[in-house]
Amino acid sequence: MPKTTPATTALRKLGIAFKLHTYVYDSGAEHIGLQAAEALDVEPNRVLKTLMVEVDGNPVCVVVPADSEVSMKKLAAAMDAKAARMMQPSDAERITGYHVGGISPFGQRKKVPVAIDQTALTHTTVFVNGGQRGLQIEIDPNDAALAAGAVTHALTA
Repeated sequence: MPKTTPATTALRKLGIAFKLHTYVYDSGAEHIGLQAAEALDVEPNRVLKTLMVEVDGNPVCVVVPADSEVSMKKLAAAMDAKAARMMQPSDAERITGYHVGGISPFGQRKKVPVAIDQTALTHTTVFVNGGQRGLQIEIDPNDAALAAGAVTHALTA
């Protein structure tokens, strides 16, 4: 039976094609996205990590390759804001309805702006969290941006 999460439900409602991949989630991994890439035997730059950030105090969902870091300066500039900083995990969970390690840019409890690093668009498919630890969605990056209502910018350091 297929896994159903708010993320997969949102994509199905939009009629967007995707494939689900499961892997053994390691809660002790230092870098969750890199651990997912290794477990799925996929290049780390094709696995996108979903981060919740505060931009001028407002929540923003940021999606970048697992092997990169977000440049808070570039993110703030992309959002026409002054400052950006990582959100507290408890706030991220409350806003998204997902647990840290399972946050997806799709189907979040509260609709927030989404920004995707433009390098994601260079791949045929990318892997994005499916809304559950150990669940990844393989999707065309252009469909991912469309489904998330995302803006694309250079966001990595």
